[in-house]
Amino acid sequence: MNIKHCIALAILTASGGAAVADEPIVGLITKTDTNPFFVKMKEGAQHRAKLKGAKLLTAAGRSDGDNAGQVTAIENMVAAGAKAIMITPSDSKAIVPAIKKARAQGVLVIALDSPTEPQDATDALFATDNYKAGILIGQYAKAAFGGKPAKIAMLDLFPGHPVGITRHNGFLSGFGAPGISAATSELAKTADVVCMADSYGDQGKGQTAMENCLQKNPDINLVYTINEPAAAGAYKALKALGKEKNVMIVSVDGGCAGVRDVKAGVIAATSQQYPLNMAGLGVEAGAEYAKTGKKVSGYVDTGVTLISDKAQKGVESRDTVFGLGACWGK
Repeated sequence: MNIKHCIALAILTASGGAAVADEPIVGLITKTDTNPFFVKMKEGAQHRAKLKGAKLLTAAGRSDGDNAGQVTAIENMVAAGAKAIMITPSDSKAIVPAIKKARAQGVLVIALDSPTEPQDATDALFATDNYKAGILIGQYAKAAFGGKPAKIAMLDLFPGHPVGITRHNGFLSGFGAPGISAATSELAKTADVVCMADSYGDQGKGQTAMENCLQKNPDINLVYTINEPAAAGAYKALKALGKEKNVMIVSVDGGCAGVRDVKAGVIAATSQQYPLNMAGLGVEAGAEYAKTGKKVSGYVDTGVTLISDKAQKGVESRDTVFGLGACWGK
């Protein structure tokens, strides 16, 4: 067993004491255990597991993209008797064989937040409509610019990830780009887009990506970011050059820190999603399957709301008072 697999084993934990005979066992595997989004997801799963009398196993990759760690976590959870596993896939394609093996052993597998490729590799998907999340911030930016020419930097996730693709394309569609739909499978690019860079959803990498984009085109005036940590990094890069007041940043997540950044004017608008509810619904479905054999199937939309304190005509949004009260489904 290599070091990566040992680490994945080490982070496999239970939500509380020894299991009793009729206590259903469900698992949650996230991309990382440090990103606040996944921390909140874990909180939601733990709370709902306690309410449902289920034992919760949790694990995560060492970093976003650690497929091997997630594969090991699936194997460990199946061996531990999990009847249902929820997963936010780091690699939507590479994880499929491990999921297929688990399902063949009678385990219900639910994707959270991110679909697999193909989507029906899991029994169900509980997630934000990421295309809609992108559309909302694209529509907001379009209305706010009011016809002023835009020079856009796109701080994406990493190559090939479906969430990164759908948010990116949704934003451009919302901004008015023709010929883009939720089915578009590659990152779209329009004449307005002067830079595209990968941030890996990380603040430090987002800052570096923004710095590189500004070197290529110092006249950037609109920044799309895959999430709020990347937005915080972009803002830091802009502020270092004294450009933060003349560049609009829009993002996706709606975490409490991100909504505070909206309130402070760091981010103009963000599409808020609800990971706590996402995971809670997953635990309920998993516990129900373990007890009765009833399977959930298909896609469950867990909701998205545009948050901004500067509402734009024709674009439905809520303010940061609402956003802070609802951040990530608390």
